[in-house]
Amino acid sequence: MASNIPMSPQLEQIHGEIRDHFRALANGFQRLDKIKDSTRQSKQLEELTDKMRDCKRLVKDFDRELKDEEASNPPEVNKQLNDEKQSMIKELNSYVALRKTYMSTLGNKKIELFDMGAGPSAEPTPDDNVQVASAMSNQELVDAGVKRMDETDQAIQRSKQVVEQTLEVGTQTAANLKGQTDQMGRVVNHLDTIQFSIKKASQLVKEIGRQVATDKCIMMFLFLIVCGVIAIIVVKIVNPNNKDIRDIPGLAPPAQSRKLLYLRNPEYMGR
Repeated sequence: MASNIPMSPQLEQIHGEIRDHFRALANGFQRLDKIKDSTRQSKQLEELTDKMRDCKRLVKDFDRELKDEEASNPPEVNKQLNDEKQSMIKELNSYVALRKTYMSTLGNKKIELFDMGAGPSAEPTPDDNVQVASAMSNQELVDAGVKRMDETDQAIQRSKQVVEQTLEVGTQTAANLKGQTDQMGRVVNHLDTIQFSIKKASQLVKEIGRQVATDKCIMMFLFLIVCGVIAIIVVKIVNPNNKDIRDIPGLAPPAQSRKLLYLRNPEYMGR
């Protein structure tokens, strides 16, 4: 008997809750046989499904607690506890298979095990649909329940793998986006630097152009001055008696002939 197995307070509490759920399931299926209305039967099955879901969670809690205490228990006690766990799993699977049978008789062939949203693997097979409670043995019920439990666990594992792969892809995508964002920031900064350099170069070219234009004007003005001076000098040399052109400072007029001076001087004339 399970009551003779030594258990820790935690295991004993979980074991008691599981047994309470089993008694509630047994009473629920007994009442289900007395219900004739299909709507009330479906509602009763939903309540029993919730009980089985809670019972499955408690069995998993029992298994985890058992593994935590396995090192501190003697081998004989561990064996008895494991046997009790297997017994509870088989009993739960029998209720699962019995629920499936009632679902088949009610015509709800598309309702999945525990309403956990499993895929095509959780849909009723043709063999399950034709079996009824009166035609199935206890071993068949246990086997069917174990099969359904395994399919449900496999579906959960597949869902976990999909979630992990999705998280991994999301993390990688976020890293790639961050790298691209940093790269775009560097490109924008580089473009700003190039634009600033182009503006500075344009300003420098304009300044150089203005300086060149100013130098050309100055050179042209000096050239005109030199040309004017040369022209005045040439005119003075060619026509020294031209009074319209003033003498250029530093440039003396040409000297008169010595002969003319002698003729006009009275002293020289008296001699």
